[in-house]
Amino acid sequence: MIKDSSFKIKRIYFDETYHPSDNTRLTTNFANLARGENRQENLRNVLKMIDNRFNDLAQWDNPTGDRYSVEIEIISAEIEIENDNSADTFPLIEILNTTIVDKKTKTRIEGSVGNNFSSYVRDYDFSILLLDYNKTQPSFNAPHDFGDLHGNLFKSFLNSTAYKTAFQKLPVICLSVSTNKTYHRTDNQHPILGVEYQQHEFSLTDQYFAKMGMQVRYFMPARSVAPLAFYFFGDLLADYTSLELISAISTMESFQKVYRPEIYNANSAAAKDYQPSLKHQDYSLTRIVYDREERSQLAIKQGRFTQESFIAPYQDRLEEWSATYAA
Repeated sequence: MIKDSSFKIKRIYFDETYHPSDNTRLTTNFANLARGENRQENLRNVLKMIDNRFNDLAQWDNPTGDRYSVEIEIISAEIEIENDNSADTFPLIEILNTTIVDKKTKTRIEGSVGNNFSSYVRDYDFSILLLDYNKTQPSFNAPHDFGDLHGNLFKSFLNSTAYKTAFQKLPVICLSVSTNKTYHRTDNQHPILGVEYQQHEFSLTDQYFAKMGMQVRYFMPARSVAPLAFYFFGDLLADYTSLELISAISTMESFQKVYRPEIYNANSAAAKDYQPSLKHQDYSLTRIVYDREERSQLAIKQGRFTQESFIAPYQDRLEEWSATYAA
């Protein structure tokens, strides 16, 4: 049903002229930024934020703080489902790929792939399946197989020829920390990622990414105000260069300042024992317009679309494939 050739990759540049394609996952945060009367100003401002933060972290041999700029591509992975005499295509995953432009040496350097993570099946799992399941439960929890199908689809994509041809390294996903967990600062400090935080009761998102085969560590880079969650394969500290890590931090911390200013644009830094909160009042707003309410509503809409167009029509075949793939 799903094989190596089932996956296709499309690329769209994310710049100040970016327009979301007709079939983009509308809950994707960068699509949200690119709509409305302020769209071009939003895009220009967020790209400038990313460049500024990159140069702030890459200070060596960079006396004027403008040596580097970051280019971003939206990577859309589609999956083809074979029928008897035809095939249906479904948009599966969107991630970001960064390229670092060194204006001093006039070279282009591969950054990190991953960064943001957007998925139709994830919307279905969190916005439809999880809520329906808990209508009959005495307390909120997830079914034992929650995230299994999505995790196997993701791993299958990473093992595909399409991914391996396009990218040299496995992705690093950089997201916000959970608002219902407490994170504890450690003495471990990395020269790029910053000070490490830990927590020993994984959030539902952490568990979901574990089904995708990814580990998680939490770091607060220099001059940041809250830790970020880094999801990765292998060894986060050894497998990626300083510039690759900086490209992930600068891109996703800038987006998080827009998405969750209560946490990532707070006016004071995270304490030693830190629980993030979207109810925090002491924070600053960026000049970038972002519709968080729209995003929440569209997550449900896209989850229903996934249920109707992907899960329901192919459920038996998907479950059989997922069980075989896992084995």
